[in-house]
Amino acid sequence: MHRLAISILTTALVTFAGLGGAAFAADTGGIQETLNLTQHWGGYVALVIFVLAYVFVMLEEVTHMRKSKPVLLAAGIIWGMIGLIYAMHGIDHVAETAIRHNILEYAELFLFLLVAMTFINSMEERQVFEVLRVKLVNAGYSFRKLFWITGLLAFFISPIADNLTTALLMCAVVMAIGKEDKKFISLACINIVVAANAGGAFSPFGDITTLMVWQKGIVQFQGFFALFVPSVVNWLLPAAIMSFAVADKQPESAVEDLKLKRGALVVIGLFLWTIATAVCFHNFLQLPPMVGMMSGLSLLKIFGYYLNKTHVKNSLTYDPNKAEEEMGQVVPFDIFAKIARAEWDTLLFFYGIILCVGGLGFMGYLGFVSKLMYLDLGPTVANIMVGFLSAIVDNIPVMFAVLTMMPDMSQGQWLLVTLTAGVGGSMLSIGSAAGVALMGQARGKYTFLGHLKWSPVIALGYAASIYTHFLINSSMM
Repeated sequence: MHRLAISILTTALVTFAGLGGAAFAADTGGIQETLNLTQHWGGYVALVIFVLAYVFVMLEEVTHMRKSKPVLLAAGIIWGMIGLIYAMHGIDHVAETAIRHNILEYAELFLFLLVAMTFINSMEERQVFEVLRVKLVNAGYSFRKLFWITGLLAFFISPIADNLTTALLMCAVVMAIGKEDKKFISLACINIVVAANAGGAFSPFGDITTLMVWQKGIVQFQGFFALFVPSVVNWLLPAAIMSFAVADKQPESAVEDLKLKRGALVVIGLFLWTIATAVCFHNFLQLPPMVGMMSGLSLLKIFGYYLNKTHVKNSLTYDPNKAEEEMGQVVPFDIFAKIARAEWDTLLFFYGIILCVGGLGFMGYLGFVSKLMYLDLGPTVANIMVGFLSAIVDNIPVMFAVLTMMPDMSQGQWLLVTLTAGVGGSMLSIGSAAGVALMGQARGKYTFLGHLKWSPVIALGYAASIYTHFLINSSMM
């Protein structure tokens, strides 16, 4: 973490008792004055604004207002107040330096995710996911086997394709198979959410929270694999119990066969190469992972150029009677259309959250919370609480808050909070992006109350995964 941010948080802890008092934080550029605003009117207003904004985020399914809108407004108001208060005290450039640090953190995350989303959209357009879905539907498995297969695929695809994309793909499969069987769809969706979140917890690419921890350099790429067994336990225990409620009968199979579009396998290969490049840039060259991701994007763009140049030649032999088969040969590959289809609401939401939490941290609130949770309660209790908090509030602001606090913890404790923040959201359908997305995709079949019915079983898996982590990774604690 940047020295300025550490200095600000340290100062907030030391001067918390003062009413809007001034403190001093050392930075590489010299001595800079910061204000503790935890008991200032500006601090109170900022807290209220953030809570109100997050209420609107949680009510997105009811209001149908995109979650980025309230947090973007809240971020602007919070930092506007900070700038005003510092200007009133005649303190120049300190707030500017702090917000630029937050923007730098966001820029790295934004560029990384933009490339990942572009690759996912490219694979989707080349029908990679659709072919997988059709093959599973036509395989002739029973509901119970498909319950296990979709869960297993969600667990192992999410470390690469992220838990949200994986959950949506697997949900499309169970919706196509289950049709009007609400019980199967509900149980399968719960299983998918738990599996996708658990699978994302042991990979830097599986969840935004793990990506943030990796980009901070707190846990090395290979270090996340220590969470593999706890993640397996987190998914496997609830899945084993829920599987007894799944009917062992055959679904109908009547879906046409599909083929991959031209270049699909190359796009998959480029995606894997890009991930490897990002890991090497971060681990061996000490460069931000997004540099490797952007380099991989250039390869995808060049390959897209090749597809565009060669599709004209292929179109000369186009046979209207084989339109569906040759569609991938004839339709050009537009890379900028894939970039445009990125989840911009989510990307802007991250901007709002990072600046909101960063603003509250700059005011001194995160220093106070860090003292309360990690010094008074201890890191183990605090990190377990993070998981339960992630079930109510999205795990992204929770994890960013922990990273901003930057408590002094062992590697095992950092892995623990990575695990709990990643899988804790599975306890409620609103606790993770995967759960919220599936409630929309399987509306009326996968619901909040349907998920809540199995929350005790999922909580049992949560507790078992924590116990497993302490058991097999005790040397790191």
